[in-house]
Amino acid sequence: MSHQNTLSNTKFSVLDLVPVPQGSHHKTAMNNSLDLARHAEKYGYERFWVSEHHNMESLVSSATVVLLGYIAQGTTKIRVGSGGVMLPNHAPLIVAEQFGTLAILYPNRIDLGLGRAPGTDQLTAQALRRGKQESVQDFPNDINELQQYFLEENENERVRAIPGEGLEVPIYLLGSSTFSAQLAAQKGLPYAFASHFAPGQLFSALDIYTEGFKPSKQLESPYPMACVNVIAADTDEEAQRLATSLYQFAMGIVTNLRRPLPPPIDSMEGIWTPEQEAMIKNMMYFTFIGSKATIEKELSKFIKTTQVKEIITVSHIFDHRERIKSYKILSEVFNS
Repeated sequence: MSHQNTLSNTKFSVLDLVPVPQGSHHKTAMNNSLDLARHAEKYGYERFWVSEHHNMESLVSSATVVLLGYIAQGTTKIRVGSGGVMLPNHAPLIVAEQFGTLAILYPNRIDLGLGRAPGTDQLTAQALRRGKQESVQDFPNDINELQQYFLEENENERVRAIPGEGLEVPIYLLGSSTFSAQLAAQKGLPYAFASHFAPGQLFSALDIYTEGFKPSKQLESPYPMACVNVIAADTDEEAQRLATSLYQFAMGIVTNLRRPLPPPIDSMEGIWTPEQEAMIKNMMYFTFIGSKATIEKELSKFIKTTQVKEIITVSHIFDHRERIKSYKILSEVFNS
């Protein structure tokens, strides 16, 4: 199969962490997110997801559901959803009501992606969860409870999600380990692996998911997805320069200094130590940087190796126009 066939048979989507570029404002970051969603819709992307993060100067996606409403209101047909809502931070009933409300307002366009990480540091997680200690069974149990609220048959129960009840809001499980892969397989749900920052268990998680998959009402056969970093530009050299913003952002994660997204620089030499470089490049292993031809070749190889049905792309690019351009180049890759 040619590169074109492989890519045109795969769906492409966007994950936005709503980054704040250095020297910019929170409102600008949110406006940029909506503008990116509008361009993604025009370029033929399948869905636009926003991830839940808390207590980070660099990201303003903490009130995820509010942002999803803002993005859905400003677009017309692209699917909009969470990538994901961190379920341990929320009561399942609240999530069912919120996404039920979105599904009423924007029918057949809302996705509910669920994760079990806190999306923040431990102290902030405690503030979010009011001291509740999570056990290993809480996440599966919370998903069961959430699914129950969406069922029409729940109308006879004493606790109901209104709106939410009887609405078929598709649920996706997100993960960076084999735990969620196993759970997604058991429950017959689509599964998205966070290979954009946690590449280590990608292949074992996908194997566990596809081999153990049990069909469900929502899904007949496995639907594996992978999230990757993509930075596309006119030339490989320009893309490599733009990628230094991503590397500096990753430095903040490694050193625990989470500042706004910095502008690109000519070289990372002298910025990171050899150990930090190795750690960051390992963490960002599935990052595709380059011209249209380079991206096409590398992504095609990745899809053939993983057999994923959908690629979710995240692009940490400082200049909003360059970020839009990167997504345009990528759309040319999968639309050609």
